[in-house]
Amino acid sequence: MTSRTARLLLVRHGETEWHAENRYAGISDIALTAEGREQGAALARWAAEAGVSAVVASPLGRARHTAEPAANALGLPLEVVPGLREMDFGWGEGRTIAEMAAEDPEAVRRFREDADSGLFPGAEPLAAVAARATTALRELAVRHPGGTVLVVAHSTLLRIALCALLGLPLGRYRLLFPRLDNTAVTEIRFTADETGRAALYSLNIPTAATAFGADGGGARARTAAPESADRTRD
Repeated sequence: MTSRTARLLLVRHGETEWHAENRYAGISDIALTAEGREQGAALARWAAEAGVSAVVASPLGRARHTAEPAANALGLPLEVVPGLREMDFGWGEGRTIAEMAAEDPEAVRRFREDADSGLFPGAEPLAAVAARATTALRELAVRHPGGTVLVVAHSTLLRIALCALLGLPLGRYRLLFPRLDNTAVTEIRFTADETGRAALYSLNIPTAATAFGADGGGARARTAAPESADRTRD
């Protein structure tokens, strides 16, 4: 890593009370489970060895409460970034795919085929999610040149941001990035030149089992075990 390249460690928050039922949490402020709180503690232990120089989080409680142990362990302030809030799923908020399919199977079919053109009624457009998420991440990179920033946010927001940064179709985020596990780390780096290009260095690495050195060494991108794309919600 060059001295001015920003290293961002993107993390999905810990397990929530809606996880077992596989409900779309979106902008709903759902609490962490006991397991989710332990995942936050494990993330803090991992971050203490990862050269983290700043900790930021989405304003939603499940992200803040996941990030707080790491910030406390490192003696760093927790910065809350509004642009990292999860996508609003509109009609899908608080519901499962099965519940939606029972009411409107055609809407669910369109969503599964392409999450952009098949956006749930009343949901935030993917382009708007991508714009605020990538703006937030690029601003962090500019403010932390040469730094390592732990960013705790949300599954759908992070996957859409990855598609936007890497030039991939937004509507295919569920297929291109089938899942981000709770408190797993995905590393991106922004170049130090005027282009600010993003590169993906690792994907969905579990913090309980893997540690990186400050140079980004250690485990690299891994593929998740096969799982239904409908278990990829926030």
